[in-house]
Amino acid sequence: MTAQFHHVPVLAEPTIAGLAITSGGIYLDCTVGGGGHSSLILQAAENVRLVGIDRDEMAIAAASEKLQDYQNQVSFWRGNFCEYQPAADLQFDGILADLGVSSTQFDVAERGFSFREAGDLDMRMDNRQTLTAAEIVNHYQEVELADIFFKLGEERLSRRIARQIVEKRPFKTTLELANAISACVPSSYRHGRIHPATRTFQALRIAVNRELESLEKWLAVAPNWLKVGGKIVVITFHSLEDRIVKHTFREDDRLQVITKKVIIATDEENRANPRARSAKLRIAQRVE
Repeated sequence: MTAQFHHVPVLAEPTIAGLAITSGGIYLDCTVGGGGHSSLILQAAENVRLVGIDRDEMAIAAASEKLQDYQNQVSFWRGNFCEYQPAADLQFDGILADLGVSSTQFDVAERGFSFREAGDLDMRMDNRQTLTAAEIVNHYQEVELADIFFKLGEERLSRRIARQIVEKRPFKTTLELANAISACVPSSYRHGRIHPATRTFQALRIAVNRELESLEKWLAVAPNWLKVGGKIVVITFHSLEDRIVKHTFREDDRLQVITKKVIIATDEENRANPRARSAKLRIAQRVE
């Protein structure tokens, strides 16, 4: 299963530069994924130590395998990064959170993140939790669904899509849901730049995993885990996340914003890795 895990780390160069890795430093990768960014952190200087966090059991296994040459320098913690509690005497020289969904989570159909082929309506990053996309799609009221699609997916046809779902449910697979959404939107929408189900699926994923609440909770506590002078780097993939990070960094007295202007991928990286197109990176530094 771990061999399937493939995730190209986005904005790798500005991430490592932003963390300013030092020899003997200790770093926290709050979304370790397959270990791509973590590997670069460990390679950047001598005797670096790292703690890797992820909700996804598959990601932890893949990262353990990728980082096995550094096994004496790495430890892992499985869970939601906002619930992590470092030891009382532990502070980090740098903290990273790459909030994107990994390529593998999209590519493994049974995980339910993608509408490209039939898979279970799951979307859980942590399979220990009970709430799934199927529960929301098949049991939430129409007005609740519309609110989720509008607020978390910024879907302007949220009411129309919610009405269609309630009329056509129950749904068993991602493909059934995606086809129902496509069938209820105007032709111009159906043949637009993105698939008409994209925003609805984003909204469902965010709702299932409580991503925005987790991000806000994490941003409230993470600066306390940093040494004075330590850096916190966050990579976001949609405007809802980026807005939270931008305003929190700006308003937190513990932090000084380093990136006055958000960092985005170069044209070269976008060509090599299309997922980088929506990535935005912000950096802040812990102050007294």
